[in-house]
Amino acid sequence: MAGYFELVDAPDDGYRIALRDGDGDILAMSTTFATKQLAVRGISTLREIAGTALIKDRSHGKWTPSLERQVQRLHLLHQPAWRTHELRKAASR
Repeated sequence: MAGYFELVDAPDDGYRIALRDGDGDILAMSTTFATKQLAVRGISTLREIAGTALIKDRSHGKWTPSLERQVQRLHLLHQPAWRTHELRKAASR
């Protein structure tokens, strides 16, 4: 079964969007939208972005050449220039 978007009540009124995988596990949760109509527009925007969105790695974890190859194979990478330098330095060791 494919994943799906789910509209849920937000704890502080309004609505949130849960993105669930095929097993029903939450992959992502949105911010609060004031109305259901705005939440539905949010889903539309997510659908447009998600198919082509790049990955921006702002984490503190180690970025390895094998991870870079995997992400490049999927054409998902948008990395800052300092990451490119870091990878070249690691590869030359």
